[in-house]
Amino acid sequence: MTERLRPRDLAFLAAETRATSMHNMTVEIFDPVDSGFDYDALAALISDRIAFAPRYRQRLQDVPAKLANPIWMDDADFDLGYHVRRSALPRPGSMAQLRDLVGRIMSRPLDRNRPLWETYFVEGLTGDLVAVVSKSHQILVDGVSTVDLGQVLLDVAPDPKQMESDGWAPRPRLKPAALVADAVRDSVRRPSVLAGTVRAHAESVARRADDARDRAALAALTLTNRTPQPESPINTELSEQRRFVTVHTALADYRKVRDVHGGTVNDVILATVTGGLRAWLMSRSESLGGRTSLRAMVPMSVIDDELEATSLGTQIAGHLVNLPIGEPSPVVRLHQVSYAFKAHGETGRAVAANRLAGIAGFAPTTFHALGSRVAAAQVRKGFNLSVTNVPGPQFPLYAAGAKMLETYPVHPLLPGNALAIGVTSYDGSVFYGVTADRDALPDIEVLGQCIAEAIDELVDASELRPRAPRGRKSAKKARG
Repeated sequence: MTERLRPRDLAFLAAETRATSMHNMTVEIFDPVDSGFDYDALAALISDRIAFAPRYRQRLQDVPAKLANPIWMDDADFDLGYHVRRSALPRPGSMAQLRDLVGRIMSRPLDRNRPLWETYFVEGLTGDLVAVVSKSHQILVDGVSTVDLGQVLLDVAPDPKQMESDGWAPRPRLKPAALVADAVRDSVRRPSVLAGTVRAHAESVARRADDARDRAALAALTLTNRTPQPESPINTELSEQRRFVTVHTALADYRKVRDVHGGTVNDVILATVTGGLRAWLMSRSESLGGRTSLRAMVPMSVIDDELEATSLGTQIAGHLVNLPIGEPSPVVRLHQVSYAFKAHGETGRAVAANRLAGIAGFAPTTFHALGSRVAAAQVRKGFNLSVTNVPGPQFPLYAAGAKMLETYPVHPLLPGNALAIGVTSYDGSVFYGVTADRDALPDIEVLGQCIAEAIDELVDASELRPRAPRGRKSAKKARG
């Protein structure tokens, strides 16, 4: 029984251009110590766990004459060595050099003739550390049939769990006649599938025709009547190249602010992003006189009792939030953000952070992938940027015995949006991954500095008020 590409995923493929590659990435930094964690160990770990993410050994197969959507088929020539790659940083192996490498990897599209993912083992990071950079296409991870491979690679103890081989062997490739017969059967049983296929392919042809005039945009997703987003310098035509910036902060700071001013850690993170954006725009001499806010798409985890049980047990819903960049007071900004999320919390569908953090494996990689899908699907609503915050476990995790020290999400850019921000909390820290268009935002490193200063500003404002019993002193931790 073949599994056909869903209409929504076909729309993602039809809309993708070289300037809007639709893949997610994660950057994880490990301390090998005496674990022996090297390229071979990573490849063996992925080979051992890939059975839990079966889509990672499959590729797309088109149907003759496009009579139906492509199918997922086992890659008869699956080559783990092609997907798991080795790289190294030149001396001194700084974080800046790693970020440059990530930007270059992010800028390259995936090969559609192979399973749509790559993983890089990066050596030479200062302090004898190593990095694992993972990259997968949005259509690969839907949270139902397949989770992100990164979710199943990490263990809660240095000694990795021993898995039995699944004895995988690729299923025989279907011949063209079988593909056509299967497509006809699907069309007869489900006429809506045929209609969706015709529509998606027509939109793909139209999009390609417009490429020469630089009018490519998520055609199958936006359709018509896209709401114009508020004018800002981060909304512009995209190039094919990316920049990436990281910010490492202490979770205790966010809890301290929450304990003093109320709300949630998520509210404090969004207020920090708001403060960072405000300071960054001011550093560019942007006038904030007539601009009171930036509109952000914030994918949120919600409970849906009507959904069948999945490995996640949740779904992601888009939530539009106005980030009050025109407000000079950090505390007032926080209260405005908290109020914007209050309605979401009162629906009873919001998922508590501790519940998300307790999901088996390292779920943030999957949730970030799902969040970027939601943002892309709702781009017609018109927003300036997407901000996805996912809480992770507050204890160390290990890959083949190596402790994971840091983890940064790398989100794709949407048409006209030159900026995207992902946030992951893990083991006492909050990690920001900022993706930007290389040509449109050459000063994006300043935004990273402004985000770090924005949480300091909130902490300083909290020191002026009596500390709640749960408050505690925290120290900022950063790596250059």
